[in-house]
Amino acid sequence: MIEVNAPATMSDVARVAGVSTATVSRVVNGHYGVSARTIAQVRLAIDQLGYESSLVATSLRRSRTNVLGLVTHSFQSYTAEVLKGAMKALSRSGFDLIIYANSDLYGSYSEGWEKRHVARLSGTLTDGCIVVTPWGEVQSRTPIVAIDPVRGSTAHSVTADNLAGATTAVEHLLGLGHRRIGFIAGRASLAAAWSREEGYRAALTDAGIPVDPTLIGEGDFNPESATPLARALLQRADPPTAIFAASDGMALKVLEVAAELGLAVPGDLSVVGFDNIPESALTLPALTTVDQSMYQLGYEAARMLKSLVTGEWEGPRQVVLPTELVVRGSCAPPRGATRT
Repeated sequence: MIEVNAPATMSDVARVAGVSTATVSRVVNGHYGVSARTIAQVRLAIDQLGYESSLVATSLRRSRTNVLGLVTHSFQSYTAEVLKGAMKALSRSGFDLIIYANSDLYGSYSEGWEKRHVARLSGTLTDGCIVVTPWGEVQSRTPIVAIDPVRGSTAHSVTADNLAGATTAVEHLLGLGHRRIGFIAGRASLAAAWSREEGYRAALTDAGIPVDPTLIGEGDFNPESATPLARALLQRADPPTAIFAASDGMALKVLEVAAELGLAVPGDLSVVGFDNIPESALTLPALTTVDQSMYQLGYEAARMLKSLVTGEWEGPRQVVLPTELVVRGSCAPPRGATRT
């Protein structure tokens, strides 16, 4: 076993394998004319030295890098679950995944961040990118797959059935007897946020309950945005008996505000979220939420992107995954109500 302090070079590999640098180059780049025995020697040397060819140099020599990118504004529970799914989809596929994100956890949601990030990655470092909850339509010379695209997007995308999930969540509250149900919306430019609000409105309308616009707070999926909205709803003279938040992160803030105001959940207030992030099961009480299988979103997005890069994709441009209501302890009938 030979140790080197600096990153191993092709010359190092050649020396350990007992072959020429040109032979190592042929093996690394998959060229013909090298015996099986020599290939085995070179690969053994590569493993011993931990040699990695330059992605940039590789991309200049051939049409693909076999590296895909995942671009996200911030890392949080949602993104972590998406990442797990993407990594599973690419396991043993011959493709690697690199992650590009801002350094702040939530930060300021500056429009255009994803375009800048994709421009840095596409073509040279990566063969294509997954973009998580973009601000706008992203153009690139390499394939792009959006998770939760903007409204009206025609890009390849993967999303949950947000309309059905939100409708089911509000129907659950209606079934418990709630009639004054508040809603904290997500970022209006995203198709997911729009569909979740539509589901909220549709469930109320189908139940014969007029939609009260004063019970709707305009959030942006940033959990902190939900705090003043929840406080405003719960400090009304006629507060809602339940709140449906368009994300678990915002729903968890609703629980915090309720506790600060001395409201018992679910005795005084029922709360439902959307996402089913791991933290939703750890609150007291545990949060009722809509599971959109973030892991599966990442898995399907990576599978789609890989197939687009290789030219094998024959599926639809937009993949919609089912949702499921996860009933936990944060919901109960309002005081004095009978279930329907």
